[in-house]
Amino acid sequence: MRFGSLVVVFSLCLAAASQTPMTVEKLAAFLRNAANSTDYKYTDRDLAGYLANVKMTERLDDRTIEDLQGQIKIGPLTLARLRMLRDQSQSLAAAKPVVAPLPPRPIPPPSSEEQAAILDQVREYALTYSANLPDYICTQVTTRYGAPLPGTRYGGAAGDSPRWQQLDRLTIRLSYSQKDGESYKLILMNNTPTQVDYKKLGGATSFGDFGTMMRQIFERHTETRFEWDHWGTLRGRRVMAFGYKVALGNSEYHIGVKEDNLNITVGYHGLVEVDKETHKIMRVTAVADTIPPDFPIRHVESTLDYDYIEISGHTFLLPLKGNVTATGADFVEKNENEFRIYRKYEAESTISFGDADAPPVPEDKTRETVDPGQPPPKSQ
Repeated sequence: MRFGSLVVVFSLCLAAASQTPMTVEKLAAFLRNAANSTDYKYTDRDLAGYLANVKMTERLDDRTIEDLQGQIKIGPLTLARLRMLRDQSQSLAAAKPVVAPLPPRPIPPPSSEEQAAILDQVREYALTYSANLPDYICTQVTTRYGAPLPGTRYGGAAGDSPRWQQLDRLTIRLSYSQKDGESYKLILMNNTPTQVDYKKLGGATSFGDFGTMMRQIFERHTETRFEWDHWGTLRGRRVMAFGYKVALGNSEYHIGVKEDNLNITVGYHGLVEVDKETHKIMRVTAVADTIPPDFPIRHVESTLDYDYIEISGHTFLLPLKGNVTATGADFVEKNENEFRIYRKYEAESTISFGDADAPPVPEDKTRETVDPGQPPPKSQ
């Protein structure tokens, strides 16, 4: 339990020792805050017990109670206590009407002309992204998970979250050079040295994560359709999120099943989230479309976050963390990829076993806040 929760619980305990004077406005604010609390889930009995020690300083009437019922969920015990407070306060002066706080006013999106100009700048950035990267090496740590598909025999109820179990943990030497592109070398499996070829490794793997997807989305011949989605905040920076869709006929997105020697091309859609100030891409999501119904993989989606990282005194926007989830007929797999300890590439560059123990990416680094007053993102 976080410290804020302890403060709230302590204040409720204090209230039980003596009667707490309260205006109608403060009573309404208390009930709304309790209903919307993310730190502590108050039960109907908790709230009713607290109200038993409240003394109104103004008249509480039926209209106010009805307004509160329209704004928040009020349990039967709490409602009974509110009616007792109503009866006890009838001789007091009337309170000012309680006005519910207005919902936040959404910030309008850029105009269509502004969006077109922004997307043109993002396109230029995406198409030249790889050419502007330095030669570097980093440690990729991939944790692979599996779970029975919810709704199947061992997966729990349909609609539940998957019951993930870690399958293995891979430590990969990932290098990039302008001459050779990306190169993957598997160093450790579950912290044990290995000589297994990463490209021949069983299970779910992915390649071409860094610049390939963003370039394909913005290539002119791909004819990607864009539309505004939302304002948000990601890693402390203001972002503009655009929904996009790539038709099957223009797609280079491949899904393969190595065990069955199967490979298909699919259309896809998702979000491109752009730094408001620099118009550089901070996150790309992709969800596969048009997967044939008889294909072993039924659903694939991915997210790749980029962050500003310094290499040899210069700052570049490089991958921070990525997730890939693939769903089959009765099983679901997830790969979490973290990119750590970037440094300048040299032919003899290596990674040490200790690199696998570098601190993981904090959760708040990839947690987006969508501006209030907007509908939830529709393009995921």
